[in-house]
Amino acid sequence: MSRRSLHNPAPAAATLRARLDRARGAAADAATDALLIGPGSDLRYLLGQAGGSFERLSVLVVPARDSSGAVPTLVLPALEKPGYADVPTDELGIEVATWVDGEDPYRMVADRLGRNPGRVAVSDTMAALHVLRLRDAVAGAEQTLAGPVLRQLRMRKDAAELAALRRAAEAIDRVHARMGEWLRPGRTEAEVGADITEAIVAEGHERADFVIVGSGPNGASPHHDVSDRVIEAGDVVVVDIGGPIPEGYNSDSTRTYAVGEPAPGVADTYAVLQRAQAAAVEAVRPGATAHDVDAAARDILTDAGLGELFIHRTGHGIGLDVHEEPYIMGGNDLPLEPGMAFSVEPGVYDAGRWGARIEDIVVVTADGVEPLNTRPHELTVLPA
Repeated sequence: MSRRSLHNPAPAAATLRARLDRARGAAADAATDALLIGPGSDLRYLLGQAGGSFERLSVLVVPARDSSGAVPTLVLPALEKPGYADVPTDELGIEVATWVDGEDPYRMVADRLGRNPGRVAVSDTMAALHVLRLRDAVAGAEQTLAGPVLRQLRMRKDAAELAALRRAAEAIDRVHARMGEWLRPGRTEAEVGADITEAIVAEGHERADFVIVGSGPNGASPHHDVSDRVIEAGDVVVVDIGGPIPEGYNSDSTRTYAVGEPAPGVADTYAVLQRAQAAAVEAVRPGATAHDVDAAARDILTDAGLGELFIHRTGHGIGLDVHEEPYIMGGNDLPLEPGMAFSVEPGVYDAGRWGARIEDIVVVTADGVEPLNTRPHELTVLPA
């Protein structure tokens, strides 16, 4: 039942206070009376502590700005309170209200919302058992999602967040630089994955959140994990790895390797993919849309007759979550702004044969783009 903050160190109290103030303003702008933030990345963003989601309700009640003097309240089971000891609640102007088994925490939340709230927004990932009971307790209020209110805050990273993302990218680049130590014929994907997992932690991450080693035909499955397949000479191998550094911010980078010389045609297809990924990175700038970046990669692959082999979006935002806003895909007309951070990762997947993907995390700057990953993009051929 132990708890720990996923920030180490946590953001300064002044930073957290500014985030809470912006969240209250964003709620007011969205005509929302309060945000109900359960454990998870939104709570981590606002408090520096993610908490844990269980059958007992833990929730931060964030009233909209100018809500009749109401202050944010952290409603917790009494047994969970020690896990929040490092949260500077006094400096943040947050009240803490605890409850014990047999009491009704949903009524406690309703009481803090005052009379007749018109709209409340709950965390996107809050468990249904809490969402539905909050709906019953706050009778008559429209219940919406908090994600659309908070995403404008979280999409634009501040200087400290960007510095953490750079450290995460540098750490995962160091792991990719060591791939020749582990990737060779005769070893299974699982054996290689175990070595990579160990290295991810050794190179500065808190843990490995995902390790994809897709060799040969397994590389054509974008979300393959690892398997007992033995890597063979000539295999093309997709390696997609990442996880959080102690501050809670994530890495995510994919490179594609060949173990010995690959089959004829692989190099030509890969060259088109490399050109598509570079074009998408080049398309990143303030004012361009997420659609524009996706199209920059997709058009090149389509013109080369490879469009049907590119079966996912070009990228996703990254920060306290590995996947968050903005999503870089066709039809998303969201204008890019400085401080947004996301992946650029087109791929080609020839089912039953092989696949390839190239992925960098990039940041929108005042006048263009800053790629955070710097490992070579060419198909890396390792000794067989």
